[in-house]
Amino acid sequence: MGNIIFLILVLISFVGLYKIFEKAGLPGWKALIPIYNFWVLGTIINRPKWWGLIMIVPGVNLIMYGVYGFHLARAFKKRMNNDLIMASFMPYLYFAYLGFNKGIKFFGVTDIKSESSFIKNWADPIIFAVVAASIIRGFFFEAFTIPTSSLEKSLMVGDFLFVNKVCYGAKVPQTPIAFPFAHHTLPFTTGTQSYLEWIKLPYMRLPGYSKPKNGEIIVFNYPDGDTVTIGTQQYTSYYEMVRQYGYQNMNNPNFTVELGGMSVKNGKKVGRPIDKREHYVKRCVGIAGDKLEIKDGELFINDKKQNMPEHAQHFYEVKIATRLLNIDEFFLDKHDIYVTEAGIKENIGEDTTVYLFNMPANVAEDIKNTPNVISVKKRIDPKGEYSQSIFPHNRRYPWNNDNFGPMTLPSEGMTIKIDTGNICLYEKMLSTYDDGIHQLTTSGAQVLYDGKPITSYTFKQGYYWMMGDNRHNSADSRSWGVVPFDHIVGRPVFVWLSIKDPKNNPVSGKSILGSLTKNSKEGKFRWDRFMCYVGENGLVSWKIPVAILVLLIFGYNFIDKRRKKYSFADYFRLIIFGKSSKK
Repeated sequence: MGNIIFLILVLISFVGLYKIFEKAGLPGWKALIPIYNFWVLGTIINRPKWWGLIMIVPGVNLIMYGVYGFHLARAFKKRMNNDLIMASFMPYLYFAYLGFNKGIKFFGVTDIKSESSFIKNWADPIIFAVVAASIIRGFFFEAFTIPTSSLEKSLMVGDFLFVNKVCYGAKVPQTPIAFPFAHHTLPFTTGTQSYLEWIKLPYMRLPGYSKPKNGEIIVFNYPDGDTVTIGTQQYTSYYEMVRQYGYQNMNNPNFTVELGGMSVKNGKKVGRPIDKREHYVKRCVGIAGDKLEIKDGELFINDKKQNMPEHAQHFYEVKIATRLLNIDEFFLDKHDIYVTEAGIKENIGEDTTVYLFNMPANVAEDIKNTPNVISVKKRIDPKGEYSQSIFPHNRRYPWNNDNFGPMTLPSEGMTIKIDTGNICLYEKMLSTYDDGIHQLTTSGAQVLYDGKPITSYTFKQGYYWMMGDNRHNSADSRSWGVVPFDHIVGRPVFVWLSIKDPKNNPVSGKSILGSLTKNSKEGKFRWDRFMCYVGENGLVSWKIPVAILVLLIFGYNFIDKRRKKYSFADYFRLIIFGKSSKK
């Protein structure tokens, strides 16, 4: 309904522009050609014609409509505050008001002796900074922060990075009416929606220059986040809460759950469009068409064992003679083991303790060689041990973190047999992801798709499997299933800043000022991760190229200023002899 209303408003604005063009002495038919009409409108309001090209960009064009309305009002000598406000916030109707009101004449902007200092110095620069940033953020690069340790130590908690949206093709916003630079929640609020669904665009993606590959780190919209409960969405999805607490509890608004050490009251259940779902970042270990299986913690793709990521982490059971070795925050910080991912498993007698440490293999080897460490053993969930938190959450498939599958990831055009035995693997794809919302039920030995029996299904898009390098502490595809291609956002390309979280590193991550003179291991700042390109095999430092670029820019500006001050001959004498002919 919102799309129809918006279309009507646009048509009204075009009709209004028709009359405005005639009042301005231009052929009215030019107002009826989309994009071109705003290109021509630039001549009427004495603004750049190329502004019209911005009207192609969903979301940003809504801002530009108001900008055009503001300047048109001034061109028709409607310069009172109430007129400028109406023209900026209701430009569709205001175009018609200017065009069809016979008492309003066109004057142009030549009678405005000088631009208002506010408009020239503040309004125009701010508006176009927002417009430019929105275009860059929406279609080219967007800044992200790594909030969780899912990819530790490849991408770490506290990494500030830029994500390339061009590589797989930038997605066109499906909810273009939104607060600038906010994702799904307004700043300084915990549950106020930052977007309106009055206008909804279909899924569209611009052409990209690559496809997701095995092993790439990818940013995507969290598929399981299509439904959340306000107040708890930053902890877990609605579906996960249902699996934990049951439908009966989750439909009770007074039900209280314990999340993150806090009591949180069950909130309002809401659905989110794809582009407003949480951003997650994981490693794409399986692409569309792959057969995936995990055996005793080792990943197999198409029956071929895959190399473990260099910085992959697992939980290890570490048996220590605690009478002789003190395990505290300093010990954990020394080995860069997060205190939030370490704990006691059991006490054996009075002087021996078994700890669970989440760490990479090289750190496990270092601790194994530490005096008074009795043993270090990687924890592996045994085959056949069912885990309720592991996809597909069905006892028919007793899978867990370390023993999972086999499962085939559908690709576009692939046909897979569907029956009551495997429907739980593909249910969300058929009912939600692949082709809009459909009803999927079972009746006896039959699977019903919108009430009709099916024995196979041909998929309309590809599906991908995402896993964290932090293999035992990552909410990934093992928890909630596949990622559809229309959820994929882009690829991390550049880490420009990295700081430790004091919750994870309470010793080295505590002080800011005190860390300025400390190295990456002892201080809060991970200097070795500053200004780094995200490559296939880890981070690649760009500190020297960035420093050279800054020096070149500084040097060019310095030389350019001196060149303008002196003639070429004088500048040559200044360089060679240290003085010029000028006194």
